Amino acid sequence: MLAKLFSWWSGATIGTLFTVAKRGRLVGTDEQGNRYYESRDTQSYDGRRRRWVIYDGYAEATKVSPDWHGWLHYTFDEPPTEMALPRQTWEKDHLPNLTGTPLAWRPPGSLLTTGKRPAATGDYEAWTPE
Repeated sequence: MLAKLFSWWSGATIGTLFTVAKRGRLVGTDEQGNRYYESRDTQSYDGRRRRWVIYDGYAEATKVSPDWHGWLHYTFDEPPTEMALPRQTWEKDHLPNLTGTPLAWRPPGSLLTTGKRPAATGDYEAWTPE
């Protein structure tokens, strides 16, 4: 309970959830569990309804898929729950940023990869001071 009251890194705080319940309207949820809201009033500076996301767990912007990103930034008027984007055959599924996780990509020769480094070839000549 104290973590929910004072911390934001494991999800929204109680104050944020209270404000969202008071001012927001749930528009939809994505496959990662993020919830998307739109304000009930038009108190934005440009007369549009404000849009925001409440992350499921750690707040990481790359957890938002491209279709919801377009809706959040007013590129699309309809949310993906009402009108989904057409998928191309070459498109891959959305992945969040995996940097710093065990699933991060590590190139060959990296010190963090498992296994051995490749042996040095004969074209390397060590520098020695004169």
